Amino acid sequence: MQWGIRKKLIITLMAVMILPFGIAITITYYQTTKSINDRFVTTNHELIVKGEAELSTYLEDVAQLSTVLYRYTPFMSVMRVGISENISSNQEEVRRMLAYTFNSRPEIEQMLLFINKGKDSYTNYHSTISGRGKYENILSNPFYARLSKSHDFSVIEPPHEIYSYNNLSVIPNSEKNQVLSFHTIIRDVPLDDILGFVSIDINLSKIRDIAGRLYTPGVEDLYIMNDEGVIVYSSKNNAIGKSNNEEWFKQIKKQPKASESLEWKDDKFSGVIVYQQFSDSFKNWYIVKRIPYDVLYQGARQTVFTNIIIVMITLIIVLFATMFISFKLTAPIKVLIANMKKVENGVFEADFESLGNDEIGMLGRHFKLMIAKINELIEREYKLEIENKSSQLRVLQSQINPHFLYNAFQSIGTLALKLKAVPVYSLLNSLSNIMRYSMNMKDDIVPLLAEVNHVKSYLTLQKQRFDDQFEFELDIEESVEEIRVPKMILQPIVENCFKHGFDQQVETATIMISAKGESDDFFSITVKDNGIGVDEEELINIRRELSDVGRSEYQKGEGIGLKNIYERLMIYYSNRVEMVVTNGREGGFTVTIMIPKFIHNEVIHP
Repeated sequence: MQWGIRKKLIITLMAVMILPFGIAITITYYQTTKSINDRFVTTNHELIVKGEAELSTYLEDVAQLSTVLYRYTPFMSVMRVGISENISSNQEEVRRMLAYTFNSRPEIEQMLLFINKGKDSYTNYHSTISGRGKYENILSNPFYARLSKSHDFSVIEPPHEIYSYNNLSVIPNSEKNQVLSFHTIIRDVPLDDILGFVSIDINLSKIRDIAGRLYTPGVEDLYIMNDEGVIVYSSKNNAIGKSNNEEWFKQIKKQPKASESLEWKDDKFSGVIVYQQFSDSFKNWYIVKRIPYDVLYQGARQTVFTNIIIVMITLIIVLFATMFISFKLTAPIKVLIANMKKVENGVFEADFESLGNDEIGMLGRHFKLMIAKINELIEREYKLEIENKSSQLRVLQSQINPHFLYNAFQSIGTLALKLKAVPVYSLLNSLSNIMRYSMNMKDDIVPLLAEVNHVKSYLTLQKQRFDDQFEFELDIEESVEEIRVPKMILQPIVENCFKHGFDQQVETATIMISAKGESDDFFSITVKDNGIGVDEEELINIRRELSDVGRSEYQKGEGIGLKNIYERLMIYYSNRVEMVVTNGREGGFTVTIMIPKFIHNEVIHP
């Protein structure tokens, strides 16, 4: 594929524009994303640290609600002696404390009070305090059983659907929302005796308010997990209360405590995860915030997109400017190329006045000077050739006058006809044609039919000479008869047949000449005899000599044999001729020439 100056110029300028801009945009995007990532991790980690502190304080406050009960002596007395000691006043104390504690937090949905002395229990659901109910198997609840066997003051039950404790509360199905339960044990301080249990169910509204300030809904994800990996709160409501078994959470728990973030990519999420582990009472809890790369790098991508738009506009401007400049540069070059093609076709003239004042204009001026010089040299060469032809003609005329020969042949032929010697007339006519054709120095390129007729006259004379011992056959396709070929290319080949091919061992000598079209561009001429042929070594030498014709180191010969004919044809047809020589299976020698149908720049050679 050939690339012109215009294409090279456009591609070069495009590369010069695209490569620096592309590298700059890539580096800018990388540095921007890295800076955004670092700034994002720092900013968001500070945010979730504040959120973790606020959540810890809130959860600690709710867990400490039951400590108020210790400061109220009448209530603690009821917890020690039980309800049955003074049922009326004791129940009033219980109701008073349940009402007070319930109203201390608006997010409280339900409370349970269990008095170990007597196994009595009371609930407060939406300020409705239930009647007394026995709760014999309270330790079947895993959270109460856990408190009774440990030194923990309280435990938190992960989010779950609110249920009625001991079937004392009436909770409509439409109000069964998710709650977070704080279960607290009441002991007889300073003794370690269990006086009872208090459970407080809170809705997630306060946690939702605190968490809502830590992330952008619909864009980022937030998770709060307890020490068992259960999701206490999530930006995805359907995940609340379920265990987090995601690989990214497992990886977070393996990270060093000093780490703050984790880059993650899988089929479900691709982005940055910022996290913080709770401290103090909730030290094994985690608060995690996830931001996808699409959101994180949105600003950087917008910047890159803006830069790309600017680059595209710049490239379009540069492209049009380059095309304009390339047209200005290549237009005179195309004019120069067109004139060079005219010179190739033999028209030695320039059809332009000037190509400008730059280097291309200087090239145009030198081109015109070169054409003028070539015309001068051609004119001088043709004059020398004409003079050479004239000299040859004068030498020939000084030897014998051709017209005298033609007239003499005509007189002898006329006499032969009068004496009724028709064969003699035919032979004289053939000889006359041979001499007229050979001595015609005006035409160097002739139709193939004229060349064949010349050989036919020569073979007719040879037929008279050898009589029945010689036969010849001509097979010329009509389509190739008018093709113009160099003169005297067949007779030397035919003469070689008589000179080298026939001897006394051949009873009847035969020569076959054929010509036919091989393709739209080439035709073939074949001369075949039935003589003794040549031995293998001589055939190899002939082929080697023919293969040397046309090479730069080839030395032209002076003979008129096969090599000389091939040399002439290669000159006329610019090395596009092929000559093949072969021996027949039963003797004989064959010469086949593949010749183009047209001679470019047909001229007469000296």
